[in-house]
Amino acid sequence: MTQPLDLAPVGNGIIAGLFDRRGRCSWLCWPRFDGDPIFCALLGGEEPQDGFMECAMIGLRESRQAYRRNTAVLETELEDENGNRLRIIDFAPRFRRFGRSFRPPMLVRRIEPLSGTPLIRLRIRPRGHWGRDVPERRAGSNHLRYFSTESALRLTTDAPLACVAEEAPFLLDQPVTLLLGPDETIAGAVEDLGDEFLRETENHWLDWTRGLHLPFEWQEAVIRAAITLKLCTFEETGAVVAALTTSIPEAPDTERNWDYRYCWLRDALFTVQALNRLGTTRTMEEYIRYVTNVVAISPGGELKPCYPLVPSLSMHERLAESLPGFLGMGPVRVGNQAADQVQNDVYGSVIMAAAQMFFDKRLPRPAGEPLFRLLERLGEQAETRALTPDAGIWEYRGRARVHTFSAAMCWAGMARLAGIARHLGLPDRAERWAKSARELHAVICERAYRPALGCFVESFESDGMDASLLLLPEIGFLPANDPRFIGTLAAVEKRLLHDGFIYRYDMADDFGKPETAFLVCSFWYVDALAAAGRMEEARTMFGSILSCRNHLGLLAEDLNPKRNQLWGNFPQTYSHVGLILSAMRLSRSWEHGLWGG
Repeated sequence: MTQPLDLAPVGNGIIAGLFDRRGRCSWLCWPRFDGDPIFCALLGGEEPQDGFMECAMIGLRESRQAYRRNTAVLETELEDENGNRLRIIDFAPRFRRFGRSFRPPMLVRRIEPLSGTPLIRLRIRPRGHWGRDVPERRAGSNHLRYFSTESALRLTTDAPLACVAEEAPFLLDQPVTLLLGPDETIAGAVEDLGDEFLRETENHWLDWTRGLHLPFEWQEAVIRAAITLKLCTFEETGAVVAALTTSIPEAPDTERNWDYRYCWLRDALFTVQALNRLGTTRTMEEYIRYVTNVVAISPGGELKPCYPLVPSLSMHERLAESLPGFLGMGPVRVGNQAADQVQNDVYGSVIMAAAQMFFDKRLPRPAGEPLFRLLERLGEQAETRALTPDAGIWEYRGRARVHTFSAAMCWAGMARLAGIARHLGLPDRAERWAKSARELHAVICERAYRPALGCFVESFESDGMDASLLLLPEIGFLPANDPRFIGTLAAVEKRLLHDGFIYRYDMADDFGKPETAFLVCSFWYVDALAAAGRMEEARTMFGSILSCRNHLGLLAEDLNPKRNQLWGNFPQTYSHVGLILSAMRLSRSWEHGLWGG
């Protein structure tokens, strides 16, 4: 079934473009994830006339698309009505060069004839200032330059430049290469440079995936999810964005349109955990560097729930009225008001993300007392704020409560501090944090558990149900076989399971009740079923979620279960984290898989 979000990300840790089934690049923020979308057709309504890059085949009959095995190199094959065929290869360069990481803000496109002589038209139509402006274009000897008040792009190519400039059709009788990036001179032959970049980039991704510690089952799904998470990591600072897009609605014709091109500390925790379990510790090290900078600029250790790629910049939310929105469903938002909210779970999230730095023997420089002292500042905030109202994990804009999950995450942060202190040989600090954790645990159990209902509830003030309660065993708050959690699992099933998928909560928020299932919640449900010993149910549910992926095995944030359609920002890191963690929990062992039948 065709999805509204049949898109494929191509990136290198600095930029990322999204390509549709025919190879059109309809989304590219430049010069980094949070920049101006020079290709913005994704948010340009149902039939956008510009804001894209494409190779249009005259008489197109069908298209096929796949990533090269274990890489972020995308291949799209087009075939016309006469059987002429071509291949488009898209990638963003990424490899080691001159002793350092080489990842320029550049897309490389190679177009190759496969049979016959396809007739094509190349269209390069960037926009500026969120679709408002058409850049000025100037031609050079073998390049086109696009100027706006804030940026300058250069397209260097060995394709017929006049045909590119005029969008005139021409026969593709030999391969052509296009390099789109900074306004800098390209030395050497374009074809040779494109070939070199392709070879080195492919080798980079093959080496990276070779180092993953994979489960026996669902390996291709896990590899693709891991590469996708890596594409959502801004490597200059270590930030992990929630998604590569803004304003793709959570459901059709809703105003639940948000900008996810920023780093949510909570989401990043789960991303780091997933990549750690796959054996890629470098993302954790880079993220802890990012968080350390965040804490350093935060007075008293007071954290916001999310930060821009460069933490000191603004995330002020505004509307981009020049773009009509995804399939015409506006508004288009730039920035995110969530940065101004109080979300108390972030303190536990950061401490939990950093905890492995103290224990992992693979790290060349394990963390020590200096980082612990820094984390204690966050622990003090968690201790102070745990029992105070906040916006919660779901970022309610219209109310504040003492949310059970937020309080439990504060507990988790203090409990981790106690464990780190014991590891560092600091018994007084260990007992100090253990005592605080015990006291908070008792209060949460007293005020958030409803004996009459037999379950935990979403907040101290309400009997509502919240899917984040499924994470209580995952963070160590309760064993999965605790009767209180078994009752909570049953309540989630009764109140949040609809059409085979889990919804976030059962209460109206600022925009009414949610209309779509939040995919990571269904993965949490899978994990909870497995932890409770209901393994076959968990595996069945996991298979149902996998069947909802788009044509390349990728997930957005939300799902309309009745129509099996993906909605929400894309690709969503939370969803791919859930896929990885559930696959590793459910998979048969290698020994059993290979020899156990």
